[in-house]
Amino acid sequence: MTDATTGPLGLDPQLLAILACPDTHHSPLTVDEAASELLCTTCDRAFPVRDGIPVLLLDEARHRTS
Repeated sequence: MTDATTGPLGLDPQLLAILACPDTHHSPLTVDEAASELLCTTCDRAFPVRDGIPVLLLDEARHRTS
């Protein structure tokens, strides 16, 4: 559930607006609420969100495509 101060996955909407992939291209991230992940629009990595905290470590990300 979201309200005015909390966006998808319990994240602040202003934070979501500035989050980017930590890889060298720094592409914006989109939200996959069903999987509780943030998705890179360029490299197709999925970064987990655990307890409302985005884990933006390349070692923790999974590639969505092979």
